[in-house]
Amino acid sequence: MDLRQISTLVAIADHGSFSAAARALYTVQSNVSAHIARLERELGVTLIDRASGQVTDEGALVIERARRILREVDDISADLAALDDVISGDTRIGVIGTTARWLMPAFLTTLRTQYPAIRPTISDGGTSTLVPRLVAGQLDAAIVHLPVDDPELTVEPLFAEDLILLVPKSHPLFGRDSVGIVELAEHPILLPPRSSQLRRIINRAAESHAVTLSAQAEIDGVRLMASLAFEGFGAAVVPATAVPKWLSGDFQRIDVPELPRRVVGWVQRRRPRPGPPTRAALDTVRELVARRGKRQPGVYVGADAFPLKAT
Repeated sequence: MDLRQISTLVAIADHGSFSAAARALYTVQSNVSAHIARLERELGVTLIDRASGQVTDEGALVIERARRILREVDDISADLAALDDVISGDTRIGVIGTTARWLMPAFLTTLRTQYPAIRPTISDGGTSTLVPRLVAGQLDAAIVHLPVDDPELTVEPLFAEDLILLVPKSHPLFGRDSVGIVELAEHPILLPPRSSQLRRIINRAAESHAVTLSAQAEIDGVRLMASLAFEGFGAAVVPATAVPKWLSGDFQRIDVPELPRRVVGWVQRRRPRPGPPTRAALDTVRELVARRGKRQPGVYVGADAFPLKAT
């Protein structure tokens, strides 16, 4: 077994086929096939089902380990470079869209200025998609909605933000500064899917006041929910950062005092230890959240964020 073989296997998993992997590796398909065949002979298992092109169960186990090996190899160079006070290498960061909007422009600018040899790759997604990618080794860290309960991950809360009701001008609640959750239950609203962490938090708040919120529709995506509210489709419960402070139009932000704040945090794998580029990225995020977080309406950092207000 050698690095070319496991790199080829990971490339097939990432790109979906032998031909696509060959293009990504700047080689020919016959080389890809030869590497996989030799690896399968050494391990005594089939890693890729040739009929369907799908990764087998055995292949999935090998790929999970292979990703870690490749990251460790990359980190060797990064660790040695860091000894000379030059942090270099790749870091792959996932981030939820509402946080990405206000944090990523400053993050990428600061990282480029302070660590010009770091090559960041940013993935936009929801918590439910980013966390599995992190566990699988496809990401080095992620900024997601907490709580995240996985023994393989370490978690660091970064900030908290209000959950608000976003209503279009045509909605009966338009013009109100505040609405209680009991009254809100009388109006169908846009809500996240029942399986999402955000929906569970909202449901717990409603249940604690003996009401159930009625879903006009379940929308998997906070920014999409906000867009639908902007367009007049309905009212939506969204995090405060889903509505940029510079945005104006025929909509209104309404406080719902009984809703708790949402907590956003940094998560990364316990093992292998994150390399210097990812550690530098975390330091940059901490500094920017501390300095810029309070400028975002409805965002709380430091002592203002924790402990959170009760549901």
